[in-house]
Amino acid sequence: MQLPNCPQCQSPYVYEDGALLVCPECAYEWNPEEVQAEEGLRVLDANGKQLADGDTVTVIKDLKVKGAPKDIKQGTRVKNIRLVEGDHNIDCRIDGFGAMKLKSEFVKKV
Repeated sequence: MQLPNCPQCQSPYVYEDGALLVCPECAYEWNPEEVQAEEGLRVLDANGKQLADGDTVTVIKDLKVKGAPKDIKQGTRVKNIRLVEGDHNIDCRIDGFGAMKLKSEFVKKV
């Protein structure tokens, strides 16, 4: 049976200790059944922080919007995001633009 890598440091040297899995490099212990239940839609921002529904994010570069007379400017705050499947994995509402879909690589968590 192949054991998963450590969720903290990605070490491949994980071993079993009863019902838990243990990483000898960072000393992290976890129950593999709980981790599988928590896994699902995992979206990371431009800095690698995990995003969740309801987070507030900031746009990190000017984004052109098709059919709109102006761009979304760098530094624009977007509140109460919703994570969705797909290429544009953030569903949100931006003041002055309305409903939008954004890519997570163009935002950072506040």
